[in-house]
Amino acid sequence: MASSNPGKLRELARILGELNFSVLPQSDFAIPDADENGATFVANALIKARHAAILSGLPAIADDSGLVVDALDGRPGVHSARYAGANASDAENIDKLLHEMANVADADRGAAFHCVACLVRPDDDDALIAEGSWRGVIARQRHGTGGFGYDPVFIDPALGVSSAELSAEEKNRRSHRGKALAVLARQIKARQ
Repeated sequence: MASSNPGKLRELARILGELNFSVLPQSDFAIPDADENGATFVANALIKARHAAILSGLPAIADDSGLVVDALDGRPGVHSARYAGANASDAENIDKLLHEMANVADADRGAAFHCVACLVRPDDDDALIAEGSWRGVIARQRHGTGGFGYDPVFIDPALGVSSAELSAEEKNRRSHRGKALAVLARQIKARQ
């Protein structure tokens, strides 16, 4: 897995566990993070996967995901992990988002988590690419202690709770990453 993010690694291992292969973080191979300089989620996912595949010599899965907020013209988008700065914590990113959304009316707080997941083989230029989205609204304050990233302020309107209040299994069924990885898993099975 072309990531060192423990939250992503846990989700990926749960979702792809049925494929009967081991998912190892790139840190097990001393692979540094790739420079995510793409302008889109697809570009960044491919950058990360190709980087890990070339350096490890093994197939690599990567994802790029982020929060796309309607009232902020799509921000934070591909910059979600570093919205409040290059080394910002999840709490700092949420603080910046809540500050920017302070005067946005409840009816205009729509947002979506978006994810692109891909698999790249070191000897094959034909990448598998899958996408998933999860629509919701941005809360005015944090709710729940689970998950990571923007989960405490992302409300699933069908359930009326934040992503941080869901069990891991429920989050995987509903989430952008869960949807993208489920599609990617089907693509991998079809290719085997």
